[in-house]
Amino acid sequence: MPWDGPEPYAPVGVPLVDLLDRVLATGVVVSGDLVLAIADVPLVRISLHALLSSVNERVPAPWPDSGPL
Repeated sequence: MPWDGPEPYAPVGVPLVDLLDRVLATGVVVSGDLVLAIADVPLVRISLHALLSSVNERVPAPWPDSGPL
């Protein structure tokens, strides 16, 4: 466990670098909704979805050529 020490109030947790490494190694999906409204009348709704992951040379691309574009 990180931060094993004699202090009784030592912080318990995972350092940010280790957490970021673990998240990028497995991947994470971030999603959210944005609604623009005037006088409580929704006018525009935007859904946002993002996939955060690391890139590895050993994993082949899912496309047969260089990419979808």
